[in-house]
Amino acid sequence: MVIAAGGGRRIGGPEALLRQGETPLVDRALAVVREAGCEPVIVVLGAAADKVRSVATLAGAEVVVDKAWGTGSGSWLRAGLRALTDSDAEAVLVVPLDMPGVTAHAARRVAALPYADALVCATYEGRRSYPMLFGRRHWSGIATVAHADVGARPYLLAHKHEVLDIACDRIADGTRLDSPATLKTFSLQAPN
Repeated sequence: MVIAAGGGRRIGGPEALLRQGETPLVDRALAVVREAGCEPVIVVLGAAADKVRSVATLAGAEVVVDKAWGTGSGSWLRAGLRALTDSDAEAVLVVPLDMPGVTAHAARRVAALPYADALVCATYEGRRSYPMLFGRRHWSGIATVAHADVGARPYLLAHKHEVLDIACDRIADGTRLDSPATLKTFSLQAPN
């Protein structure tokens, strides 16, 4: 699942409209998830969803538009999990759009145990981050506590002894695009 719904208030526009060169970051994130072998592929859009659909390929992805995107990342996560309810997926790999340094290698490493009981997080310098893998047994609990901009954090803290941390420092970059300083090689496609 690629989370691409944010309005990007700290960076000046919707994150899903960010590009690196000619490639929209949403298409790059989808390529990472596909290269990691994930099926089905879900992308959660929100801010400027119509514009994103017109500029991005979104090839092979089921697009979910979260109408409540402005309430925060918890809503985006719930929307993506709802879209998977009827699938036969045992687990979901979650990759946020605003971490373009996440590689397919890191995604494969985190997704190596796609079991219903799995809770797996990438770490960078010992800090838990994305990609994350949530086994189906945890989806309901995550959806229950995922509110505002805290996402799955409360659930992961409550189940800290079940979480498997996988170091990804050497195979990916965990930097988030959350300020103008981190956007040096990116451009923002202006929404219409």
